[in-house]
Amino acid sequence: MTGEEKLLMQKIAIVLDESRASYAIHNRKLKELLAIRSSSPLHFFSAFSKTLTPLFDFQKRIASAERVVRFIAIFSAHRDGKHSADCDAFLEEFLRFLLVAAIASNKTARFRSCQIISEIVMRLPDDAEVSNELWDDVIDCMKLRVGDKVPAIRTFAVRALARFANDSENSDVVDVFLQALSVEQNPEVRKTIVLSLPPSSATSAAIIECTRDVSELVRRAAYCVLANKFPLQSLSIKLRTIILQRGLADRSESVKKECLKLMKDEWLVRRCNGDPISLLKFLDVETYESVGEAVIGTLLKAGMVDLQDGQSIRQFLVSTCDTNEGQCIPNIQLMEAEVAIYWRILCKHLQTEAQAKGSDAASTMGTEAVIYAAEASDNNELLERILPSTVSDYVELVKAHLAAGPNYHFVSRQLLMLGVMLDFSDATNRKVASSFVQELLHRPIEHEVDDDGNKVIIGDGINLGGDREWAFAVSELARKVHASVGEFEEVVLGVVEELARPCRERTADFMQWMHCLAITSLLLENIKSFHWVQGKAIEPAELLHSVLLPGAKHVHPDVQRSATRCLGLFGLLERKPSEELVKQLQHSFVNGPSPVSVMASKALVDIGMWHGPQEVDRTTGQHLSQSQDDKRNFTLLNLCDLNGDLNVQLLDLLYAGLDQGDWVEYVETDDHESVQAILGEGFAKILLLSESYLSITSPLHTSILIKLINLYFNNETKEMHRLKQCLSVFFEHYPSLSTDHKKCISKAFIPVMRSMWPGIYGNVGGSSVLVSNMRKRAIQASRFMLQMMQAAVYPKENEMEGDNDRRKSPETPDNPEQLPFDFDSGEEGLAIRIAAEVVNFPTKKTSAGKSYMSALCRIVILLHFRSSEQEAIKCMRGFLNPMAEFVLTDKELVKELTRMADKLRVLDKHPDQSLSEDEVNLIFGRLELDSNISMDVSTTMPPTPAPRSVRSIRLRRQARQESSSDEGETSPTSVVPPTPSMLSTRSQRASKTAALDKITAKRNVRIEETDDENDAVSDVTSEEDSSDSEDYA
Repeated sequence: MTGEEKLLMQKIAIVLDESRASYAIHNRKLKELLAIRSSSPLHFFSAFSKTLTPLFDFQKRIASAERVVRFIAIFSAHRDGKHSADCDAFLEEFLRFLLVAAIASNKTARFRSCQIISEIVMRLPDDAEVSNELWDDVIDCMKLRVGDKVPAIRTFAVRALARFANDSENSDVVDVFLQALSVEQNPEVRKTIVLSLPPSSATSAAIIECTRDVSELVRRAAYCVLANKFPLQSLSIKLRTIILQRGLADRSESVKKECLKLMKDEWLVRRCNGDPISLLKFLDVETYESVGEAVIGTLLKAGMVDLQDGQSIRQFLVSTCDTNEGQCIPNIQLMEAEVAIYWRILCKHLQTEAQAKGSDAASTMGTEAVIYAAEASDNNELLERILPSTVSDYVELVKAHLAAGPNYHFVSRQLLMLGVMLDFSDATNRKVASSFVQELLHRPIEHEVDDDGNKVIIGDGINLGGDREWAFAVSELARKVHASVGEFEEVVLGVVEELARPCRERTADFMQWMHCLAITSLLLENIKSFHWVQGKAIEPAELLHSVLLPGAKHVHPDVQRSATRCLGLFGLLERKPSEELVKQLQHSFVNGPSPVSVMASKALVDIGMWHGPQEVDRTTGQHLSQSQDDKRNFTLLNLCDLNGDLNVQLLDLLYAGLDQGDWVEYVETDDHESVQAILGEGFAKILLLSESYLSITSPLHTSILIKLINLYFNNETKEMHRLKQCLSVFFEHYPSLSTDHKKCISKAFIPVMRSMWPGIYGNVGGSSVLVSNMRKRAIQASRFMLQMMQAAVYPKENEMEGDNDRRKSPETPDNPEQLPFDFDSGEEGLAIRIAAEVVNFPTKKTSAGKSYMSALCRIVILLHFRSSEQEAIKCMRGFLNPMAEFVLTDKELVKELTRMADKLRVLDKHPDQSLSEDEVNLIFGRLELDSNISMDVSTTMPPTPAPRSVRSIRLRRQARQESSSDEGETSPTSVVPPTPSMLSTRSQRASKTAALDKITAKRNVRIEETDDENDAVSDVTSEEDSSDSEDYA
């Protein structure tokens, strides 16, 4: 190194050192460094690169180091017009220098090089002269670094590629981003990728998917990108509604603010000129009504809705006066869907605000109360100016939209919901409104005529008006108009009695039946007891026998379906379910068409849960056949063979429906509901509320749980999304509610594995691929049940104080997060059940049997034992030897079982003592296991490779041997005394095994130390990512 180069390095070092102080002096230091380069252009780069070397070894991201990096990037990207050639030559040479460092084995060098490259690329002017070959090298290198193990390096690599992603020639960069986004674990890297994605149809789906990312940073970045890069018109209606629906309902306030900023600044102000109705036209509120409600409600709370003078619903009511006759004829202008929902939400907001301010005024005093009262009065006055001036005008407005046809059905419903805000205290107004309600109730169901001349109902065929929302709007308006006690029930029952006349006389067609049943359904849904309908136009018993039961037997399937639903509602209102009602529901469930079976299953589940299965069986006389308290198994039924013989208990019938394998093929409705999904949801509720159904025994709970787990992991039910969602929520909470639930899971473990594992217990196998998939699914189910067993139990309110006392006492269990419970409800009981299954498995030598036992053993080694359960520990120690003998071919598994034996020996307070036969039988009795299971309490695990197998003796023989031995003698290493020949032939092998065990132990210690270090890493990121990111935080 020459003296000139040393002097040059000193000058460069002084400039770089001074640039650490502040960003404000960077411009001045830039001129100084440019002057140094101009004075010695030949030796500058060599001196500059050597001066930067310490920076590539500095890991911490402190402020001074970041200022130096930024200054270097500014200097490298600077282009001087007078010395443009020198600038371009230096840039190209420096980039090649950084590319070499970017592929170094040192992670700090890779990090600093990627950081500087990203800063240079972001600051580089468009007129910079850089060869295409160099840019290709930069792109290839950064694409490689996107997969680096250090999150900070991946972040800067993405930043460096962001500028190239907008170029159509570099479409592969976008592909790299999308691929990395789908597998990236670090939220900061995902955020950088989202911010770097260019706007296109390919990237819009990925960005919108990030609006439900687990990280708040990523979700907020996604909304920022959508606001800045994607115009409103470039997104489809479905994507617009998804964006707003997720953003306005997000749990994070910062994400909500970002979504509101997108909706308010970009969509409302820039694209819609501040008009909320124009914004609603971009959202298709008829299809996505809830999104429209959320948008207007959010804008009202944010104060973004300015009501212009003269704007109100009254502008759609224009009267034309005839000067000759002196009469005014109302001329009604029809509303659009967006206008109707806008006025409904606005009026509802004003009414809510007025009520809230009125309540505040009543609860305060003085000036504050006066202010609240004035605000409430202003809101009420504004609401009165918006709504129609009279009830007659309101009725005419709604009638005009009803007469306009089905295209204005949505608008008519919005106007009906406005009716509850009107004042019906005046007798005249109430008379007009009552007449209008009668017209709504008598309004026939809309229908179409197909090509064959058959009538086809428009809507769901169950609710009045064809949908639940319309029926709700009519019922709310009717309740508002007929607000007196019993008046609503009297009016609706009068309509039901009138519509039921042709049905009772058997002169009604199916359309009249559907209309009558729709009104009946509206009545049954809006009353709480039959007390309010006693003595009215039609009695409940008459309604049941003259309308509902005949309707359930009607030839038309739509009438059957609607009547079956009404029977279910009727049964919920009865004090005790009627025998005719229950039997008809059972008949419809078994023999009805697909939609009727679905509706009957809903009704039976609801009635069974409301009244209790035992009460339902009592009404049909089935409680006498077998006591529910003594029942341990479900009666096996074949629904196809019943043939009208329905003398079965309710739970047996429902369980048979749950077990019916071909429901999926023929019981599927337009709502994507199936009988299995409904019954699965019902049984899941019964298990969750097991304390409310004490008549259902624990064995029945276990059978139900086994069936639900099989359904959850069954490929045939993968399309039943509702069932999957319901069971996922059920399995999340079920084990944590009670220790009895854990006991039920422990009992269900082995039956579930037996039913799912191919090739054992008569299970069908298949091709190698099919068998492999079935085994993977069974292993997944076993891990799933293990997680449920290890879930913490929620403490009950009345146990909180006692639980705190137990935690303070010295007898607290090993896991302080769990409430204490018996071993048969804990992991110890599950371990013993699995061990007993392995030892007693009949077909051990088959491939299916070996894989089955290996899978069970891999679950056992994951279970934990508490030191307080000494009997369970000793029992499990007796099982480990036989278990290890059955899986000797798997050396790693034998090692794990050996480690488990060592742990249990440490937990055993008296390792030299063994369990008596009575104690073992007691444990087996509590776990409901066979008492003839062979055990070996020897503490020595079989070596690998194993010696000739020695048959273990029964506990009785072992106890006889121990009683004859000396008191001071420790437990033998083998239950059979070895012969001299055995000792001579195995001494060398034993010494070799001992030496190998020592080597393995040392290696395991090192591995465990490494694992302990990695276990401290956050579970959100990978081990390497987390450990490396700490250096660059």
